[in-house]
Amino acid sequence: MSFGEILLMMFGAVLVENFIFARFYGCCPFLGVSEKPDTAFGMGMAVTFVITLSSAVTWLVYKLLELFHLEYLQTIAFILVIAALVQFIEMFLRKFIPSLYSALGIYLPLITTNCAVLSSALLNIQNGYNLIESICFGFAAAIGFTLAIVVFAGVRMRLATAKPPRSFKGFPLTLIAAGLLAMAFSGFTSLSF
Repeated sequence: MSFGEILLMMFGAVLVENFIFARFYGCCPFLGVSEKPDTAFGMGMAVTFVITLSSAVTWLVYKLLELFHLEYLQTIAFILVIAALVQFIEMFLRKFIPSLYSALGIYLPLITTNCAVLSSALLNIQNGYNLIESICFGFAAAIGFTLAIVVFAGVRMRLATAKPPRSFKGFPLTLIAAGLLAMAFSGFTSLSF
């Protein structure tokens, strides 16, 4: 791929094929951590770190598996790599940013089971990306995830001051807002890359 093609692929990963709004990957942290923009941003940065680093490491692990004709073990190997990276970031946050560590709560270890992280690694292999393309795709997909969760946190802050009918209060209104944001992002699908 040329540099221009990589940029288009990254732009597409952020907006057109957004993991939250187009593919519906990572909805658990999206709905669980999006109450405050600063917490949502912290989760987005943690996911960005894990997806970007895991894209590189899982690509290398896959190439190693290919050498020994063990490609069928890719999912298990990818999960182990992702779990190790999440443990690393959890220890880092606990030591250096304890406020963010406590704000993320249970959702930080859940990055291990976040399907956005695993799907990024699997999509890199499925699409036949090389190492640089895998890292760029992973980074862009994670930025798209971060964009989605931060924008939605802003919407949820506005919803907190709204006075909807009783039947829409709480989670129903949150799901309606998420659906409307997904519809807004679907406008980017007409862009061709």
